[in-house]
Amino acid sequence: MYTKIIPKITQACHTSSIFAKFNKNFLLSICYRQSLMEITKSYSSKEAENKWYQYWLDKNFFKSTPDKRKPYTIVIPPPNVTGVLHMGHMLNNTIQDVLIRRARMLGFNACWVPGTDHASIATEAKVVALLKEKGINKTDLSREDFLKYAWEWKEKYGGIILEQLKKLGASCDWDRTRFTMEADLSEAVIDVFIDLYNKKQIYRGVRMVNWDPQGLTAVSDEEVIHKETNSKLIFVKYKIENLNSEPRTPNAELANTDYIVVATTRPETIMGDTAVCVHPNDERYKHLKGKNAIIPIVNRVVPIIFDDYIDLEFGTGALKVTPAHDINDYNLGIKHKLPVIDALTSEGKISEAAGAYVGMDRFACRKQIVKDLSEQGLVEKIEDIKNKVGYSERTNAVIEPRLSMQWFLKMDTISKPALENVLNNNVKLIPEKFINTYKHWMENVHDWCISRQLWWGQRIPAWHDNKGNTIVCKTKEEAFEKLRTLNPELRTENIKQDEDVLDTWFSSWLWPITVFDPKAIKTGFKNANEDLKYYYPTNDLVTAPEILFFWVARMLIAGYEYCGEKPFTNVYLTGIVRDKLGRKMSKSLGNSPEPLELIEKYGADGVRVGMLLCSPAGNDLMFDESHCEQGRNFWNKIWNAFKLINGWEISNAEQSLANNTSVQWFGAKFDEQLEIINEHYNKYRMSDALMATYKLVWDDFCAWYLEMIKPEFVNGKANPIDKTTFDATVIFLEKILTLLHPWMPFVTEEIWHLIKERNEMDCIIMAYWPVSGKAESDIIYKIDVLKEVVTSVRNFRQQKNISPKQKLDVFELSKTQREQCRLDPIAIKLCNLGDYKYTTSKIENAYGFIVRTIEFFIPLEGNINKEEEKIRLSKELEYNKGFLKSVQIKLSNQKFVANAKPELIELERRKQADAEAKIKAIEQQLTSL
Repeated sequence: MYTKIIPKITQACHTSSIFAKFNKNFLLSICYRQSLMEITKSYSSKEAENKWYQYWLDKNFFKSTPDKRKPYTIVIPPPNVTGVLHMGHMLNNTIQDVLIRRARMLGFNACWVPGTDHASIATEAKVVALLKEKGINKTDLSREDFLKYAWEWKEKYGGIILEQLKKLGASCDWDRTRFTMEADLSEAVIDVFIDLYNKKQIYRGVRMVNWDPQGLTAVSDEEVIHKETNSKLIFVKYKIENLNSEPRTPNAELANTDYIVVATTRPETIMGDTAVCVHPNDERYKHLKGKNAIIPIVNRVVPIIFDDYIDLEFGTGALKVTPAHDINDYNLGIKHKLPVIDALTSEGKISEAAGAYVGMDRFACRKQIVKDLSEQGLVEKIEDIKNKVGYSERTNAVIEPRLSMQWFLKMDTISKPALENVLNNNVKLIPEKFINTYKHWMENVHDWCISRQLWWGQRIPAWHDNKGNTIVCKTKEEAFEKLRTLNPELRTENIKQDEDVLDTWFSSWLWPITVFDPKAIKTGFKNANEDLKYYYPTNDLVTAPEILFFWVARMLIAGYEYCGEKPFTNVYLTGIVRDKLGRKMSKSLGNSPEPLELIEKYGADGVRVGMLLCSPAGNDLMFDESHCEQGRNFWNKIWNAFKLINGWEISNAEQSLANNTSVQWFGAKFDEQLEIINEHYNKYRMSDALMATYKLVWDDFCAWYLEMIKPEFVNGKANPIDKTTFDATVIFLEKILTLLHPWMPFVTEEIWHLIKERNEMDCIIMAYWPVSGKAESDIIYKIDVLKEVVTSVRNFRQQKNISPKQKLDVFELSKTQREQCRLDPIAIKLCNLGDYKYTTSKIENAYGFIVRTIEFFIPLEGNINKEEEKIRLSKELEYNKGFLKSVQIKLSNQKFVANAKPELIELERRKQADAEAKIKAIEQQLTSL
């Protein structure tokens, strides 16, 4: 087969001096003839994938450079450098590849930029774990030594996911592959930090942050996953100081107690309590104004404060206030000037400041303190509850709210263009249902904590001296000169660079800019290189809704800030890939198949189709492996259709009327469906575009058209097909392959080269997308009626258990005597009829059926059971009466008639007329029986 001999011949030519003289056409003709000899073999998806992907790479079909064509650009959402291919990547990147391949066929200069994200937290965790296996602790290393290990890890494992994407068929311009910590991309990140700091948009301060005790770093709100958890709500008694010496309030609910009860799910933070808070209007606690409570375990005396922040109905109405461990408590603390006691270390252990259980793990302390409080009689009760607990997206550790010195970016002003341009539809979110979510986020945006307590990442360009001064600039030398103006006695050894690195998203928010020209951040868009000016703004971004705010929105912010223009026009938001039970696919649940194993089993084309057949934008995909099986069956159907056509003998006979009609019909049907498919693409209804393509190929082309024109078998051998019909069919096949190519690139390329001899650059990946003509609606309508007739006759054979080989006659009821029409031979062939006739009167003792408003009869003298036929017709009559009633109700609805489009109203009226005609015909048939 030519798939086997090309590599050998090519290799020989490359290693020989005769390569330049080798006749390429001769080579192609050898390959073509060899391939025709082996077409009958089963299609090998693995062989085709390996062969054609390498061929596309060798011919630079994925490569893009600026030229006079209109660009179509996608930048890949860079997967974490730690990542391996999972089902979410499969879905996301298949959609991107479909869009980029179609754009290429539409004549655009298609550019899909790949790359990876350095993923600070995840990568550092991987490297730390690797070092532990070698008996090395991160704390025993210098920063420089640790980074050497990190870069070694990245070089060894960091490109795995991109190689896996190639197995999927991703047609990225691999020469443009970028990494967010490349030197020039990192320099751009530093330039942005310095620029925004100088614009007074970046500041440093102590704030409450989400702290990851395992990763030992702050994380953003969006990197916290809130999971419903089974928890214990502990009701703890806090004694009231000197309450017995004061007169009691007779009507107070707590008049006979000397304690106040607070409910908490986090008793390990009790040692950090600095107040107890109740509502000013709570009658139960009015007698405690001016009183103090005693914190259990540490016996700290704290004030009982009154604030309308408290929910009167929640719990006991009393709240323990721990300013160091809850953002709302922190705000209460500022308001009431409460001290702050940090009871936990950065590792999630009890701190020295707590005064008890020092060094104990927070969760071990939780169990111990409940036990100790119970023994002291200070636990009133314990309730089992379900509550939301925050977990780190990267390490899965339970998040702790923690006061920490961090760097922040002010978001109130800089984010406005990113909101305005989504609301005014300059940037489109697909589907639109996400606009309200986006609007809510952006209107309630908080300052962005951009610092992370890690070593892997872009180090913050801030420099501190020994007197508390801070300067932001690129180099230590520059910092020394600036700090010396504030501290004349400064020595270089007294300068230290900030230990923190920048949040990974502070790097990737520049992605659509820096992948083309990192220097544009500093030089400005007007002075940007040719690439950025040509490809920016990009066209489509395909990503997940969960990163809509902390990546998509931030890219919009950066785009308007540094290019004065949006980074992309359309944001296609995919859903989550879930299993049949609705659970999100994850390796921890064991419910996620290995993508590469699916590709091995069903072929890349099968998996691509299986993923997208049921994946509407923004809605979750309920994945089942049977979808991939359906995809494999689809490429097998296409392969078999090709083999069928290729196996026909060709004659110079004149084209029959039936074949001429069939060709006219499919040409019209193709044009009709192409318009629909293009409309689906234009509206980003990807699953609809695929399903329309699927039905056009499977139903219209394979199930109907090929059956219409397929030569009849005589004495066990197929008759020849006329050349006119054969040539038209090959053209249809080529058009179909071009429609299929974005979804199924490998099998389409394979068949494309087996259809006929082509030069080395004539590949389907570079073929033009079909252009539709004006669809002939008349022939489409007539064949639709014909298909219903054929289906009715086939159903009749099945109901009556009549052999498909037995010839039947069909009569069509006509008002006037008619000659046979061009559709009749097709009906005779597809139904295996003895004859297709017209009659002006009903046929007695015949099986009757109705298509649209036309009556048909199949005479079966002596073989029809009148009672069974009456039952069948009665059921059909009942159904049509019910259908007519539903249509009449809709048409009598004045609101519907007033607001519906005229074509919808006309459609309903046609339904009414058809139903009325069917009812009349059925009633007449019942009368005749």
